[in-house]
Amino acid sequence: MGHIEGEHAYHQLEQRLDETLTGAPGSPAFTKILKLLFSQEEAGLAGRIPSIPTSLELLSHRLKIDRNRLSDKLTGMAQRGLVIDLQLNGESYFMLSPVAIGFFEFTFMRTRDDLPMAELAHLFHEYMESPEDGRFAGSVFRGQTQLGRSLVQEEALPDGDHTEILDWERASYIVQSASSAGVSLCACRHKASHLGKTCESPQEACLSFNWAAEMLIRNGMAQSVDTGKAMSILERCKEAGLAQTGDNVQRKGTYICNCCACCCGMMGAIKTFEIRNAIVTSNWMCEIDQSRCKGCGVCARTCPMEAIGMSGEEEGRKRLWAVCDQALCLGCGVCYSACKHGAIRMKSRAQRVFTPETLFDRIVAMAIERGKLAQLFFPDPERVSHRALRRIIHALEASPPFKAAMAIAPLRSVFLGAMVKGAKRSAGELAGIFE
Repeated sequence: MGHIEGEHAYHQLEQRLDETLTGAPGSPAFTKILKLLFSQEEAGLAGRIPSIPTSLELLSHRLKIDRNRLSDKLTGMAQRGLVIDLQLNGESYFMLSPVAIGFFEFTFMRTRDDLPMAELAHLFHEYMESPEDGRFAGSVFRGQTQLGRSLVQEEALPDGDHTEILDWERASYIVQSASSAGVSLCACRHKASHLGKTCESPQEACLSFNWAAEMLIRNGMAQSVDTGKAMSILERCKEAGLAQTGDNVQRKGTYICNCCACCCGMMGAIKTFEIRNAIVTSNWMCEIDQSRCKGCGVCARTCPMEAIGMSGEEEGRKRLWAVCDQALCLGCGVCYSACKHGAIRMKSRAQRVFTPETLFDRIVAMAIERGKLAQLFFPDPERVSHRALRRIIHALEASPPFKAAMAIAPLRSVFLGAMVKGAKRSAGELAGIFE
């Protein structure tokens, strides 16, 4: 009987994780991951934790668990990255950690001697990156609104006073405007090292900011750094030829990843599964001046998306020059820094890329695109009222009129705005953290 109850706890947790915005399709590898990370008791508890921040007081009441006992359990799980904890005005809030961005990163953001890291690395690789099974990547990157966006290297931007270059497009602004900053190991490169695929790029390269930095630092997953140290890490990573991927919001971004093409999970989704928008492009793209290009191929070798190739023949004699496939270009500017001949510049895209203003805007947009509004606004399936309202919203989302309305930009915009206001009201005083 105990074995059956244990299996049910993990099955229930799988289902709850699949309801998060980025999802988590079930698989044997995923079940093994959960059993290595969660005890049977923890799996049962995590499967009952909402995927939006909920106060400890309310959780204690709903779960009928003593407040102090529940606090001890959830705090211990937060220190291992299995739930996310927030602190505001002396009150603790907890939410279930998704897989991505969530307990995958939290597991590998630091060295661990309490877990079989090599086994977990192989299981996560099988689950997330196996070319034979792209369900996880398809779940995470479904829709147009994504978790991350490419940040153009500022050195590559045109000279002069260009009003179209906005603050939130600059990595330096994200760093310098943050209330807190932390640095962790790059989860992707750390995982790759356990697979025997050691990358020479810096591992201490994952920058976190604002409330996310405070949470990671509090739980030992990041080291607190000041603005100067964070800027020096950013510059060192640029010099190493790494591309910057930031939180896909305009205000209070929570992270900047310094990504390499060989290890990055988001870049891997683009290459392995051809999910072209797994990383939202910057508002810039590469342009090559063929008259200055020497055909050395350095830019082609350094482009993380392999968007640059070598081609050309001029006046009957072979002469190579670089050519950029702008459909693949992330607009990161790595190629600009690599070119020593001044043949590459970044030019503005004809149409600006949509970037959600706040975390609320991004969450609601993702929920609409992924058919998960019900889970967002009614996150507790144990409550009869939530289950009933979920069924109503699921029916609405599946209806042809709703789908047709969401295809009309003005209607979608109005609906999005209304849902964002609702999300802020639900968050109450927590809204101030995320805006």
